[in-house]
Amino acid sequence: MVTELPSSLESRIADYYTGFRGVGPTRRTRYLNFGYWAPGCDDLDDACEKLTDMLADAAGMREGDRVVDAGFGYADQDLHWLETRRPELIVGLNITPSQVEIARERVRERNLADRLDLRVGSATDMPLAAGTFDRVVALESAFHFDTRQDFFREAFRVLRPGGGLAVADVIPLGGRREERIRDLNAVWGGFVPPDNLYDRDTYAERLREVGFADISVQDISGNVYRPLLDHLRRHLGERGDLQMSEDVLAWGMAQYMTHTEYAIASARKPVGPE
Repeated sequence: MVTELPSSLESRIADYYTGFRGVGPTRRTRYLNFGYWAPGCDDLDDACEKLTDMLADAAGMREGDRVVDAGFGYADQDLHWLETRRPELIVGLNITPSQVEIARERVRERNLADRLDLRVGSATDMPLAAGTFDRVVALESAFHFDTRQDFFREAFRVLRPGGGLAVADVIPLGGRREERIRDLNAVWGGFVPPDNLYDRDTYAERLREVGFADISVQDISGNVYRPLLDHLRRHLGERGDLQMSEDVLAWGMAQYMTHTEYAIASARKPVGPE
């Protein structure tokens, strides 16, 4: 039987990410994602940045856009998008105050506060006016949201007609839901609401229920899990906070590869009735 998570889920996640420094040895950035290991990606920084570019492409991000970034970590992707996509404004929401403060300092150092507005706030209750943004994105954070469906509703609300949503997300494979919840919680430590544990087809249906159109949920696992595992094995122990045995590392990644797929989801808010 699935047990309900306590109402303090967001605070527990915030506490966890206060000390979290990522899945592996990044050198030039503070990205926290698994990365997309395209040909030519020689390190985790390159792979994380490639995933960031893919997410922006999926959202249709372009110059002059107003963007919401839900769960922005240390804002590496936002700084990258300001340089490469040139949106007018990015508003970031993050429930971990320590990450927000560090990210704000990075913004101040670059004199970008007029274009990058980083806030402590929830993706499921956005303090933003309806119909005022062109893109909403979530980079490897939406599986934590309590719930992801509430995030979809909020994204739909704040988007302008014709606006785009894009999510880089970890989702369970189809079938045997109860077993997958048990096994995934062994990896995720109960930081993912059971209501978020549904497969790719259900993911698309949840977006459709909210009102989105032009929905795509694409599995990119082949360029995420195995190459990340290979990279971490090569660099095991290279950085002080990567103190884990190869057996533990292999076990954790095996759970992801056995029970989940890594997906890029995209959708559009219709301009009119469809």
